[in-house]
Amino acid sequence: MNLSIMTIRERQEQWEKERLSEYAALSYNTKGREVYEEPCDMRTPYQRDRDRILHSKSFRRLKHKTQVFLAPEGDHYRTRLTHTLEVSQIARSIARALRLNEDLTEAIALGHDLGHTPFGHAGEDALNEACKYGFRHYEQSVRIAKILEKDGEGLNLTWEVIDGILNHRTSGNPSTLEGKVVRLSDKIAYINHDIDDAIRGTILKEEDLPKQYTDILGTSVKERLDTMIRDIVNNSFDKPDIVMSKEVEEAMLGTRRFMFQHVYKDNIAKYEEVKAKSMLKQLYAYYLENIDKLPEEYLSLIEKRNEPAERVVCDYIAGMSDGYSVSKFEEIFVPKAWKL
Repeated sequence: MNLSIMTIRERQEQWEKERLSEYAALSYNTKGREVYEEPCDMRTPYQRDRDRILHSKSFRRLKHKTQVFLAPEGDHYRTRLTHTLEVSQIARSIARALRLNEDLTEAIALGHDLGHTPFGHAGEDALNEACKYGFRHYEQSVRIAKILEKDGEGLNLTWEVIDGILNHRTSGNPSTLEGKVVRLSDKIAYINHDIDDAIRGTILKEEDLPKQYTDILGTSVKERLDTMIRDIVNNSFDKPDIVMSKEVEEAMLGTRRFMFQHVYKDNIAKYEEVKAKSMLKQLYAYYLENIDKLPEEYLSLIEKRNEPAERVVCDYIAGMSDGYSVSKFEEIFVPKAWKL
């Protein structure tokens, strides 16, 4: 190929062929998009996907959605957006060290939680119980990418990015190593930052963590992150899979179980969840009975795409930020003062 007439994208694709691991997902080999688009002369397909996710409305709304702690008083607790950025940073570090496709990794990481509801997993549980079709945030993330963004047009992401987003859950099995990196990075991120937030909220002290796990992983967020990331890199380099050593993986999973017992289901941290779930269920019932109250972009999904009303109401409520859902609830259900 004549380098003098290559586009910037083609040079990047050539660089990937020459420098990345034999197990990396090369941009040149993407399975493509559901709707064909002419290639960009500057950006690879995965770079375009990253940019589309970053500039989407759903991504921006993550800054006002709960990660673990509902309505915490303080500026330094994680939100769904800061969690996403931490996952992206961890995943990119691992992908770079393993000579995988960092652009694909970043796109998956940035998009993996687009479908999360207000009030974290409490909101997810509420919609799953209320909607006859069920609700799972990873499926909703794909629905956002394929349909809901851009007024029903979707983002038209590549197959590899969609696959990574859908399979980032614990039981998922991503088709690319980049997707596998994000799947593990998600756990590494939330275990460690949730420990940090729990300590900040005086729910835990560092010394409360089981010594059998901290002896292996470390006694600070910094040490634990370094241990887990290095372990993945050392055990996955030039291999067709992303794995951890048995010792570190068992310590990570043990710490995760501890967090479920003492933080994720802790009465102090989660005492407002019952209210949040009840509120979202009432909003769901209201909009299902009053479909005409939905914004026009959601009504068009029912009228023009024949989407089920139950699913579209889920779409609307899932897309709300914590604060917006509260304000809509107050607008609909809370009596207001009046004047003659």
